Amino acid sequence: MTFNVLVLCTGNSARSILGEMLFNHLGTGRVRAWSAGSKPGGVVNPVAIETLQKHGVPCEGARSKSWDEFAVQPAPTIDFIFTVCDNAAAETCPVWPGHPATAHWGIPDPAHVEPIEARRAAFEEAYQSLKTRIDAFLALPLETMTLQESALAARRIHTGS
Repeated sequence: MTFNVLVLCTGNSARSILGEMLFNHLGTGRVRAWSAGSKPGGVVNPVAIETLQKHGVPCEGARSKSWDEFAVQPAPTIDFIFTVCDNAAAETCPVWPGHPATAHWGIPDPAHVEPIEARRAAFEEAYQSLKTRIDAFLALPLETMTLQESALAARRIHTGS
């Protein structure tokens, strides 16, 4: 069974891109992930790509896109939605086909940290936070859990409880 995951953020240029690529890399066929934003900037932050490449995570096809692509057919049916920025978590989301499970995994925005070395460190911290959470999520027996159980587990991963 393959689970479809959508990682959301406002601009879809940094954190959600990291999440998409990490889910696809770590999910090894068990998960197929995409990312999107409510107000996409249209450009992937180059430090996001640099961070992924540093860790050997493939990032081909990374692009900043609107969440509208996933709210209408022929979009894939999404099983899980993760918001990774507080703005996206507070926004009114489209009604997603299939009523996916949702969880908020807030990660501080690394995109505008200055100077550049501090930005690289912030991206590394965001990468590590997402990797830890994604590893924990993928360790769950998702195939035998209900959507409610998996959503609750995903929320607990964020809070550490």
